[in-house]
Amino acid sequence: MSLPFSVLSLNLWEKDPEDFSFQLGKNFQNTGFCGISDHTLNKDLVDEVLEIFKEFFSLPKNKKMAYFEPNLGGARGYTPIKIETPKDGYEADVKEFWQTGRNISIDDPYAKWMPQNKSVNEISEFNKKIDELFNEFDSLGQSLLQSIALFLDLEESYFETIANKGNSVMRSIHYPPVRIDDKGERSGAHEDINLITLLIGGNQPGLEIKSKDDEWISVDTAPEVLVCNIGDMLQRLTNHKLVSTTHRVNAPIESMDISRYSIPFFVHPNPDWLIETLDSCCTKDNPKKYMEPILAEDYLQERLKEIKLIS
Repeated sequence: MSLPFSVLSLNLWEKDPEDFSFQLGKNFQNTGFCGISDHTLNKDLVDEVLEIFKEFFSLPKNKKMAYFEPNLGGARGYTPIKIETPKDGYEADVKEFWQTGRNISIDDPYAKWMPQNKSVNEISEFNKKIDELFNEFDSLGQSLLQSIALFLDLEESYFETIANKGNSVMRSIHYPPVRIDDKGERSGAHEDINLITLLIGGNQPGLEIKSKDDEWISVDTAPEVLVCNIGDMLQRLTNHKLVSTTHRVNAPIESMDISRYSIPFFVHPNPDWLIETLDSCCTKDNPKKYMEPILAEDYLQERLKEIKLIS
């Protein structure tokens, strides 16, 4: 089955930024998703981090739970199975995950919003390798935001002061084997809240996006392709010119008895950024949908409550 979106080579961004931005933006307008090949993530590093997390998720439950802090809402460290629940959903997801954020000092002004990362002593080079991959994701995310800014006829540097110290998170997910009678999905139908999401591991069976005709379309990419999608914050900024598309992770019968691993990187803005819809994205045919601006951190906290990561 063909993909519902294009796969663009990041090399085009270096050769012809305007063409790359146009193609990227059109994909985000039409489906909210785009594939990126020839990206800058180091494959060997990605493989190392995946092996590190396979080792972590195979630890006994009591050891993993030592890294779980319910009051953090999944922001850092470990979150066990059947905690996160899709917005407006009733069944919690059949997944466990670990989240790593930006390393900041405890006296940083953003420290009140961005907790310190957790270390796993049982696994060699855990923090070193994960921090390396976080930084590579972060850099790639900034490049794609530059491209999006060009598509929106903004200054290429528009997002630099908005997301230069963004509350971004790298989430390493383990979807364990499931039974056909299990309640809940691996990841129920949802939209992401952030600016953009970068995903590696999306080539494994299960990722599906919802079309404009309300049909679920399977996303089957080559292993080296990174999948990028728009989040609700960017959708709000652009008055839905760029769409945050509903997606889920299903468990196909042929692979439901096999663990699935993926690493999405959620590119967030700085916590104190005021999200105010761009006037340039409001027209007679697409009138302004959001009359009041909202602080990025307030928007995030609303969503964390909706998906039951905090009460």
